[in-house]
Amino acid sequence: MSKIAWNATLKLWAFGWLKVPMIAWVRPKVIELNDQRSVIKIALSRRTKNHLHSMYFGALCVGADVTGGIHMMHFLNHQMGKLSFVFKDFSADFLKRPEADVHFICDNGPLIKETLEKAKLSKERENALINIIATTPSLSGDEPVARFTLTLSVKYKI
Repeated sequence: MSKIAWNATLKLWAFGWLKVPMIAWVRPKVIELNDQRSVIKIALSRRTKNHLHSMYFGALCVGADVTGGIHMMHFLNHQMGKLSFVFKDFSADFLKRPEADVHFICDNGPLIKETLEKAKLSKERENALINIIATTPSLSGDEPVARFTLTLSVKYKI
């Protein structure tokens, strides 16, 4: 794990413990974080699996939320100003049972950055559809086990 990924993981865990305990409960790890892409891993464990020994859909939803959110926070670390943000809707397609550790991948970095810049200039609420793909690399490589679409809604506070 790179130093950037480890620092992002520690910040994510702290945010989870302080603000959203469900994030802390599933213990996500940042695998990759840059201007283009974010990748989060959630281990299949007693905390995250269901009675069928696959990842519980609630844990999958936390992974999708965190993947888009950490990518947005990555850009906010480079900008000044107070921001109000929320994922205002959420759509999921569960394609296969994830029976191993799940990687959540977001390649919408440029779109997220553009949305933040538009919101900063317009001082109005801006929305963007963020796509997240979930895979189980140890079992099925890059084949998706789930797809998520979240609407990121941001507004800079005046």
